[in-house]
Amino acid sequence: MSVRGVRGAISVEEDNSDLILAATTELLNELVILNPELKTDDICSALFTLTDDLNSVYPALAARMMGWNLVPMMCAREIPVPNSLPKCIRVLIHWNTNIEQQEIKHVYLRRAVILRPDLAK
Repeated sequence: MSVRGVRGAISVEEDNSDLILAATTELLNELVILNPELKTDDICSALFTLTDDLNSVYPALAARMMGWNLVPMMCAREIPVPNSLPKCIRVLIHWNTNIEQQEIKHVYLRRAVILRPDLAK
């Protein structure tokens, strides 16, 4: 079994806790739909980052509300690169799996598709 990284990102229109929680839930749900083998018992950890213009809530709270209660999670600031995508939530999930790396589906939603157009559906 290997530890694989699963990436995702989504944008929101404003710094609002309800919007951030809803967007994070949408992102995580899409990751689970596209990677049906992804079970919370197999997640080593999840790292969420937010751009500097988002600070009203931790996105990990959305994961907790989805039942990811035993998954170790951390939230951090994305580095403020000039001209980078604003109001963006990113996640990196570390997953214990036998799935091959090329089979993992990463998710980029809303304006975040510009981050990885090669991986956005």
